[in-house]
Amino acid sequence: MKTAIGLMSGTSMDGIDAALVRTDGRNAVQMGVAIERPYSPATRKRIEAALEDAKVIQHRDERPAVIAELEVELTELHVDATFHLLEKAKLHPSEVDLLGFHGQTVLHRPDVALTVQIGDGQALADVTGIDTVFDMRAADMESGGQGAPLVPVFHQALAFGLKLDEPVAFVNIGGISNISYVDGDDLIAFDCGPGNALIDQWVHNGAGVPFDQGGAIASEGGVVASVVERYMASPYFELDSPKSLDRLDFAALETSAAGLHDGARTLAHVTAKAIYRSVDHLPKRPKTWILCGGGRLNPSIVGDLSAMADHDGATVQLADKLGLDGDMLEAQAFAYLAVRSVEGLPLTFPETTGCAEPTTGGVLARHLKSPVQPEDEN
Repeated sequence: MKTAIGLMSGTSMDGIDAALVRTDGRNAVQMGVAIERPYSPATRKRIEAALEDAKVIQHRDERPAVIAELEVELTELHVDATFHLLEKAKLHPSEVDLLGFHGQTVLHRPDVALTVQIGDGQALADVTGIDTVFDMRAADMESGGQGAPLVPVFHQALAFGLKLDEPVAFVNIGGISNISYVDGDDLIAFDCGPGNALIDQWVHNGAGVPFDQGGAIASEGGVVASVVERYMASPYFELDSPKSLDRLDFAALETSAAGLHDGARTLAHVTAKAIYRSVDHLPKRPKTWILCGGGRLNPSIVGDLSAMADHDGATVQLADKLGLDGDMLEAQAFAYLAVRSVEGLPLTFPETTGCAEPTTGGVLARHLKSPVQPEDEN
């Protein structure tokens, strides 16, 4: 068993999740403490700008000037998150075997085998004094995969421990929604479609807020059926898995004729319908749906998906009701994946990303002998 910290900054771009896990990288998983370190509005704005600047990148190592500066900033913020988690856990860096560092995705183009996550893994290792596994998507793409999603093998380990009625579908509703279908040894995964990204963009433009807290805005609106139909006519939903998306592959412009509340409610329905439509690409309909990520806190998304799943006699449960931390599963997954990486175990499979064969991945950055202790904030 190894002790690892997972660091995740997802497509919602709201901050850094850091989580402590003890695991053998197989089916033994013990959860520890976790924290969230929100991005400041200024940092979030710089990340949003970086998504546009990243469109010119042709190789994953390229860092246009603005993105290079942001990479330094984000690395420092991940260092800060690591030390805050260590403080909460009352651990010295020497008591942690690995950091699993995802970085911030600024570009994901699987059609040209290009994915870019910014963040300096070697600098993170040097400053914290903890060996760091980073760049976990590249090897999968080199093996012909989509580079996403990476968390399904972790979901499979969780399903083993939960012993639920299978098939089980884990759905992470971040900026993009993705599904992990677990039925014994069968593991299938892909991106379902838009998650919170469309809603976030809509309420930001219409109300000046970064996201729809608790689905409050959507709760006062109605579904505009014609807009839902236009979204669901996207060719993406007809594609067989494996498949993955970039945050910018869907845009919120189609709701421009709707008011603030109707637009948020409509986009919540689009998210739920995109998730449920994933059953078209699964061998069996799930008996249990487990929701994690920020979107699970939007009652409109959960309610709509529950109504759809009810037609199959399936149940929809929040991860939290099963003793899991619905906010931290991805961060926990990257701790788990870091251990799998150093053990040489596969992170991805033909059925999850389309890689040619089960593929391990990640780059291991060895740390300096002593961590650089943070300055006392007091």
